Amino acid sequence: MNAEILKRVVRAIADGSLNDLDRLADKIVESERRTGHVKLAAQLEAILKQPRPKRPTAPPIADIERTLKELPLSLRQGESLATLLTADALEHHMVLPKEIEDRFARIESEYAARDRLRTFGLKPRKTILLYGPPGCGKSLAAKRLAWNTGLPLMKVRFDVLISSYFGESATNLRAIFSAAKERACVLLLDECDFIARSRTNSKDIGEASRIVNSLLQLMEDYDAPGLLVATTNIESSLDSALFRRFDDVFMVPLPGPVEIGELLRMSLSTVKLAEPIEWGALVEQLSGASAAMVVKAAQDAAKAAVLSGRHLVTQANLMQAILEQRRTEVSMHGK
Repeated sequence: MNAEILKRVVRAIADGSLNDLDRLADKIVESERRTGHVKLAAQLEAILKQPRPKRPTAPPIADIERTLKELPLSLRQGESLATLLTADALEHHMVLPKEIEDRFARIESEYAARDRLRTFGLKPRKTILLYGPPGCGKSLAAKRLAWNTGLPLMKVRFDVLISSYFGESATNLRAIFSAAKERACVLLLDECDFIARSRTNSKDIGEASRIVNSLLQLMEDYDAPGLLVATTNIESSLDSALFRRFDDVFMVPLPGPVEIGELLRMSLSTVKLAEPIEWGALVEQLSGASAAMVVKAAQDAAKAAVLSGRHLVTQANLMQAILEQRRTEVSMHGK
């Protein structure tokens, strides 16, 4: 048994985490088999398959508190370098084109079958880069992956990670990756342009270059038990060497007419609609809109209906909400 696994076993015993011990036991069996101790691996596997007495499970809050205590801290200020999103904060309903939905489903399926894949010498997809325009659902996709894999989501705080002191940003980044290695999670590098900008385009050849080099090395050596998801709005600005480090890279597109219609219906599923609703007209008005805008317009229309006392969402409510969203977009982006 290598020293790293041994430390994690002792830590799991100290924490009283049975789930972690189960995962580590599987790792030990796998490690022994790889080193040629086939007979010992078979014996250990047989022990793990024996019926176990039922033990009371610790309440979820205990796991949450323990995880919060283990969140990585910045070197100088001692601030948390990440935030933890628990299951109740994980929005996960998405409406995507079939080919994109299939790619997310494949990541989730491979994670669920990771042990089976490894017996055939195959590695599941674990590092994913999502790109696309603002509001298309990249961050939501990370939450969806966390929900469907049963993993907590740890979102990196770049406002704390980035430091003006020599080498400190890279040290903070290493602390985050170490934390992800200790406890399975979906590690989210949201809008990773902050730490992954191309070294050739950067005017800062010092700290910026160091943190990109550190990220490249950490990605190269990535062997954490969970998933890593990075998102960006401007994939062309990322360092070209970074793309090779990801197991999967794909675009989350803006919703088309079919997806817009489904998003509207899904967002309005908890309220009553005044008939008739001309869905085609609404979809046309929302052509080119982000998924976030579609959902926001539907929610604003529902709130207007509730506040009016009628509790029925009308075509007029929806059209007014869409027009307000369009005006907001123009004022913010000049489009």
